[in-house]
Amino acid sequence: MFTQKIKPFLYLGIFYLIISLLVRIVFFFHPITNVSFGFFEVIKVLSIGLVNDIFVFILASSILALYFLFLSNSKYNKPYGYIIFGVLLLVFLYILVIPNNIFKQYGGSVTKIALIFVGLKTLLFGLMLFLPSKRIKIRNTLYFITLFLYVLSIVFNAMSEYFFYNEFGLRYNFIAVDYLIYTNEVIGNIMESYPVVPLFLVIFAVTFGITWLIFKKTKKELLTLPNFKQKLILLGTFAVLVGTSLLVIPAMMQIKSSNVFAEEIEANGVPKFYWAFTHNELDYFQFYSQIDQNQAEKNFLSQYPEHTLTRNIVTEQPEQKKNVVLISIESLSAEFLEHYGNTQKITPFLDSLADKSMMFTNLYATGNRTVRGLEALTLCIPPTAGESIIKRENNKNKFTTGSVFKSKGYDVKFLYGGYSYFDNMQDFFEGNGYGIVDRNNFKPEEISFANVWGVADEDMAKKAIQTMNAEAKSEKPFFNHWMTVSNHRPFTYPDGRIDIPGDAKSREGGVKYTDYSIKKFFEMAKKQDWYKNTVFVIVADHCASSAGGTELPMDKYRIPAMIFSEGFVQPQKFDKLMSQIDLMPTLFGLLNFNYQSKFLGQDVFKEYFQPKAYIATYQDLGFVKDDHLTIISPVRKVKQYALKQQESKLAPAFNIYYDENAVKTPQQNLVDQTISAYQSTSYWLKKNQLNR
Repeated sequence: MFTQKIKPFLYLGIFYLIISLLVRIVFFFHPITNVSFGFFEVIKVLSIGLVNDIFVFILASSILALYFLFLSNSKYNKPYGYIIFGVLLLVFLYILVIPNNIFKQYGGSVTKIALIFVGLKTLLFGLMLFLPSKRIKIRNTLYFITLFLYVLSIVFNAMSEYFFYNEFGLRYNFIAVDYLIYTNEVIGNIMESYPVVPLFLVIFAVTFGITWLIFKKTKKELLTLPNFKQKLILLGTFAVLVGTSLLVIPAMMQIKSSNVFAEEIEANGVPKFYWAFTHNELDYFQFYSQIDQNQAEKNFLSQYPEHTLTRNIVTEQPEQKKNVVLISIESLSAEFLEHYGNTQKITPFLDSLADKSMMFTNLYATGNRTVRGLEALTLCIPPTAGESIIKRENNKNKFTTGSVFKSKGYDVKFLYGGYSYFDNMQDFFEGNGYGIVDRNNFKPEEISFANVWGVADEDMAKKAIQTMNAEAKSEKPFFNHWMTVSNHRPFTYPDGRIDIPGDAKSREGGVKYTDYSIKKFFEMAKKQDWYKNTVFVIVADHCASSAGGTELPMDKYRIPAMIFSEGFVQPQKFDKLMSQIDLMPTLFGLLNFNYQSKFLGQDVFKEYFQPKAYIATYQDLGFVKDDHLTIISPVRKVKQYALKQQESKLAPAFNIYYDENAVKTPQQNLVDQTISAYQSTSYWLKKNQLNR
């Protein structure tokens, strides 16, 4: 009985091992594999690969094991069948009818996916419950679909690994994870690069043929299902195998070979993908153009008066120990402000505040995720390949804006209306000495509205005032970094605050409500004793979207930023090109702080400041300077675009749109500066030289 019941696993496993072997053979003979292998080395690579594949398949077959575990005839007996069907029906109606159910709070397609999944489950269970004579046919159909999906995954993964190796000479890494994030761009690239229709026809033909073969060989095993005791024995055996796999696979990944190609060919792409997904790193030195490390550092550090990483910032003016409130606003593109040509009047308060502030009109975000903005404002360094440092393991004890304030005796906190464990923010900020105020600090009566991202911004504004009042009583200056949440899908907020309904779920509504909440914060702040001794820094974390006609469209990185303090900061416009990483060093300059710096951003009011900006995705690293955008990408690609501002009725300082024209022969000095900046930053991070 036991041998018969594991036949589906055996057939699928054998198919998977054959496909994996064929992929390895192809890799051996691929032109990109520019090393030769001896006979015994080939045997070693194939043997290690076989062990990898066996244990990966055991883990991958867990879903199939659960599928068989829940196959049962008894669950359709009275009264259990009717109870289960009723529960499924109630869940379906909950998703369909309840206006603010948990799935709808996530926005996007989550509700539709949940509705389809639960709906199909309810329909199929109902058919098998009320049509017992058709139960075997329905079960066989579902079994065929399950096998088809497994075989399709095996074939599709093999093809994906081939194409990935064909481009990079490696198994999956963070770029593969990146491909999942930038789905539209990747699909477009595939459509343009490969004969997609014939390719998919072959994939589906092979998948259908193999599925039909396995189905015919194993479908009779569904006629007699194991009893409860037999299922426990099978499940226990499988659990032991899964546990063994979880121990063996990480150990196998530690095996090193004589060359990179041997390591990649003997590896299995699935655990490498998982590792890349959880470690969030893309090794600059493996994928990007490089120059001599000493020369790279020399080039990069030449912009500072002291040509060293650790520099003494000294001023002759007395230090200003003012409170500082940094408000980073979720997804606030420059194009939302009236200053930049928007006619919807969705940021009336921020537009009015900008005219009373030191406004930085030509500032660019480093990335297109919140963690990138937080990284830029906290670490003040260019972005690096892969995920933000905030989400990496080695993210603690860094030199940060908070550490500078702490050295001056400030109380330092990070304020966030959601749960700060999201995106690893809690781990990062606590690991760098920040106190945390988040949704866990709210009493139920303090929350007027909340969605999946957190409490409404106006509730967080009230909590921020409460926090700052408590800090002021300690007679220590405070630095609070508040990250807003309301301008984020699903764009829901309390009704009656603005002229766009809270359930309209529009981006414009999210922007306008955030503007309303910040206005409320300032109205409350003005009533506090600490207000006149406080500097407010307002800046977006990133833009609302990043898609465009080129890898890095300039308008999708332009963000508003301003520094406001009544009687201390005079209203003015600073129009030179600058980066998000320059904002906090500039603030420290305004406060006349003396400190030892490892920031790679600069005070823009220093005579040695060089206008420039860093903009990036997870893999395309851009450097903007001298009306050119230089981009370095994996596989040592270099592109350069000449930037020409498009015609506009707006003043040049507020015109965010540029034509990006590809340059046939890139300016080498700008290419060298780009490589030097990103190579040096990556090296210093790797060697922990940007730690405190």
